[in-house]
Amino acid sequence: MRTRNLLACVLLAAAGAAWAKLPPAPPADPAKAAETKQKADEAAKKDAELLAKAQGKAVANYQRNKGKPPAKKK
Repeated sequence: MRTRNLLACVLLAAAGAAWAKLPPAPPADPAKAAETKQKADEAAKKDAELLAKAQGKAVANYQRNKGKPPAKKK
């Protein structure tokens, strides 16, 4: 029984270590780091704009069809 508990603890520790994610290594070149950050900021801004556009379309669709029964298929 004791060996089973020990084995279970070892397996849990190994699984935790295997699933752990290390942070990315800092880039050696500060200019490259700034460029990478700028690209990430631009991508985040673009994603936010696309999300806002999709949410606006969803709101417009909801308001247009609010309270109407579903259309019957022929």
